[in-house]
Order: sequence, then structure tokens, then C-alpha cells
Amino acid sequence: MQDTKSKLKTEGLLLDPKALLLELAGHHLLSELLPLAVTRLAANPNVALVRIWLKQATPSTDCLRCNFANECLDRSQCLHLVASSGSSLMDRAADWSRLDGRYMRFPLGVRKVGRIATTGKSLEVSAIGTDHDWVAEPLWIKQEQIQSFAGHPLIHRGEVLGVLGLFARTKPGPNCFEWFRMIADHLAAAIASARMVDEIAALKRHLEIENEYLREEVNVNSSFGDLIGASPAINLVTRQIELVANTDSTVLILGESGTGKEVVAREIHRCSRRASRPLIKVNCAAIPRELYESEFFGHSKGSFTGAVRDRIGRFELADGGTLFLDEIGEIPLDMQAKLLRVLQEGELERIGEERTRKVNVRIIAATNRDLRAEADAGRFRQDLYYRLSVFPLELPPLRKRIEDVPLLADHFLSRFSRQIGNTKFKLTLANIQDLQRYSWPGNVRELQHELERACIVSDRGRLKFNHLRESDASPTPIMDTTADSRILTVAELRELEERNIRTALRQSNGKIYGDDGAAKLLGMKPTTLVSRIKALGIDNF
Repeated sequence: MQDTKSKLKTEGLLLDPKALLLELAGHHLLSELLPLAVTRLAANPNVALVRIWLKQATPSTDCLRCNFANECLDRSQCLHLVASSGSSLMDRAADWSRLDGRYMRFPLGVRKVGRIATTGKSLEVSAIGTDHDWVAEPLWIKQEQIQSFAGHPLIHRGEVLGVLGLFARTKPGPNCFEWFRMIADHLAAAIASARMVDEIAALKRHLEIENEYLREEVNVNSSFGDLIGASPAINLVTRQIELVANTDSTVLILGESGTGKEVVAREIHRCSRRASRPLIKVNCAAIPRELYESEFFGHSKGSFTGAVRDRIGRFELADGGTLFLDEIGEIPLDMQAKLLRVLQEGELERIGEERTRKVNVRIIAATNRDLRAEADAGRFRQDLYYRLSVFPLELPPLRKRIEDVPLLADHFLSRFSRQIGNTKFKLTLANIQDLQRYSWPGNVRELQHELERACIVSDRGRLKFNHLRESDASPTPIMDTTADSRILTVAELRELEERNIRTALRQSNGKIYGDDGAAKLLGMKPTTLVSRIKALGIDNF
């Protein structure tokens, strides 16, 4: 064995191949493994150039720079130059470790390298003549005194991962090709192992970031529970969610602040095919202008001041799942163009990188602005507005579904009971009337906060909402009592009120709600009128 080893050293192209095999087995990072392989193989002065190409997905921008684009049938995948080493006889300053240039990409099946990857068969030439039709640059072969070539497919478990190529200035020894094939097989196994290590590390980082994000969501989440209500308005929203959830269509949720837009986004995601993947939330109003691109697309280490490590953007974090863009109307115009490209192409680049990454993300956007008006006024891109509003979903304010207030209140009180210490809070009929009488300009969020405040100041579980009556009460007109100073009894006042309500109901043909309803004629809220009708026992009019 020692004699064979010595023979390989003196007559062959490989310096101590056994040591190289051991070194390959000891490296588990592609960033270390690939340069090591080509550097060690090119250490012999008789070796001119060693290169490794690996099969990878091809970004669309690469095809524009590829010299073989016209010969490429499938532009989704090709051979990428990932490692190179060698030395030139003509130009001692030439850097043959660069990964750009004419042969940085090879389409599968094109030229000798592409054919090796397609067929999975080695190409070994002991003596190169300039009349070989596969020689791409005869002048280079002559100037660099190339005499032999070996190209081997990197195969692992039946899959061709790439190609290892070696150009030499001498003829190979009797065992060189055999050793070279052995090195190629070990290198393929090492590449597969390194890729698995990289993938596990990437998944670990992804899970760590996702867990960190979810912990932040638990800490800061201020949503108001599941979608709760039985009113016609909320039933319409539920039907719309059922229609759109199982598609990948973009949804634009419209509504006043506090109506539950995030709750609806979570419900759409929960009912979708993407429910097993994360729902990632971005509050566009809370991002500093200069950090939008980094927040959305991520950045590489050192790409700008303060970028001390690689960072995954929210689009990559939501890959395979759903990205909820809250307050999307706050995104600056210059950023809207970049956002539109990602929505249309499903591709992005991190800041400081040239690599194009594919993402598969379902977008749900939300705003309390009139985006159509904003687009017409030039404050929001019209093309982005039309891209987002594939399925607009408008949430009703709480004042238009006042009958849902008792259900919402019961839900929140159950939560506050557990938080405060299992204190039992119960709504009385008077409480419900107080809550339904109020117009709730802050919508469900205001209701949640009002109930929490009432629980904190409650007396042995009894809730009071007196200040709601005061804040929403209409000024009582001063009656002229000079014409009739007679004091009416309670029974007479009740009869007068009943007669007045019956008159209003007859004039409105029994309609309570709307501009032509009885509540409008009486100057009271419809819900208050319904309560008075029940209290007075008015069942026909």
C-alpha cells in the first residue's frame, strides 16, 4: 500500500488521497467542505484547475447573465459553480477561485459538465487533443498545457447532486481515475450530510425565531377573543370567512379601529389549508420608515450599521403560512413598489444579498382607512390596492350589531373572572341596557376595556356603568309648563308613553330601525325602544 501511495505521489495527480478522504469526513459545513476539496485537489502543481458545480434552483435574474441561456430548456434548475481552485501558467495574478465568469452556470445536458450531470456517467480523458469537439476553448487548453480531464458526477443515494471536474497538465497515473471516482463518491456523501446539517440548523434558527415571535404575541396580544356574535351583520362576516378561507386569495379587511380585524384574520388562517403553518403579524404603523425593508425581507450580517447577524424577514418567517399586514395604509409609497413585486412574483432578496429567495405566503391585509380614496388621491399605489382587494371584507362597527353586546360582555367577564381570582361577575338586565344604550365609538376594544375597568372597581361582583349613561345621554329638552301645571301620576306618564310609542309605530308601519323607523321619530336608540316596548307590554299596534 505504501508503494502504491508513493507511486500516486510521483506519477499521479493526487497528493495523499487517503488523507483527503479523512478530511472530507471531518467537515460538516458546506462553506468549509467545498473549498477544502478543491484546494486539496489543486495542491499538486500538475493540476491546473478543479471545480465543483451543484444542482440548484435558478433565480430568474441569473438566466439574464448566463452564457448558455439560449441552450437551456428548463430554467428552474441548473448547475451552479460553488467552488474553484487552480493556478494559471499565463497569468500568475489570475484568481481561479472566483465563482463568476463564463462557466459559472451550466444548463443540465449542455456541454460536457451538463451532460455528466444528466447521464450520471463519468468522463475521463487521458490525452486531450485540440480536435475534440467538446473542448470549449482550444486556445486556453493550449496556453495552459492541459493534457487530461476528469469529470465525475457527485451521486448520493441515486441522486446526482452535481459535478466534480479536474483539468491537469500531465497524464494521470494508473490509479488516478479510480482514486478520483472514490473521492467524488465520498465528497457527494459529505455534501449530502452537510446539507442536512445546514437544513437542520436553518430549521432550528427558524423555530427559534418563530417561538420568539409567538412569545411576543402572547405577551402583547390585545385581540378580543374569537369571533363572537349572532347578529345578521356578524353572520354575514362568518359566511364570507367560510367562502374565502380555503383559497389562497388575498383578503383586505376593512373596518373602524377596534372592530376585530385581527380576530377575523386569525379565523381565516385557522380555517385555511395553511393552519398548520404560522400566522405572522406585522403592525405596519409601528415600523420606523428606515426599517420597513429589513422587517419585511430580512438582511445579511454587515449589510448596514447595526446588522450584527443575519436576520430572517417576516415574509420568510411566514413561508407556507399567512402574513397579516395590519394598518397597511401606513406603508410608505417607495416601499409599496417592493411589496407589490413580492406579492406578484413570490420572490425577495434580503438586504445585502444578491440571492433571490422564493416564498409562498398568503396575504391578509387590514386597514381603517378608505384605501380606494387614498389611491385616488395618490397616497397609495393603485396597482397595490387592486392586488390587495381581491376579496374585501368589511367589518361592522359595534353600534350596528348592538344585539351582540351581551354575548361579548359574557365572554370578557368569564376571562376577567379567571384573571382577577375567580370572582363571579354577572350582568343584570340594567347592566345590559346600559351597555346597549351606549354607542361604543371605540367598538369591541372599548367594550373590553370598559368591562375590565368595571370588574376592577366592582363591589362583590356587582357591576356599574353609570358613567356610560352620562357620557352618551342626549340633552333633555326643557318643557314649557306654563300652559298646564297639573302634575301627572306615574300611571298617567306610563299611559302617555305607551300611547306615544304606539303612534310612532303606526306612522312607521311597525318599523323600528332606520331613518324612517319609530326610534328616529321618538329620538331614541332602536335598542332602547325595543326595551321600552317589552317593558310596556306593547304587542300589537
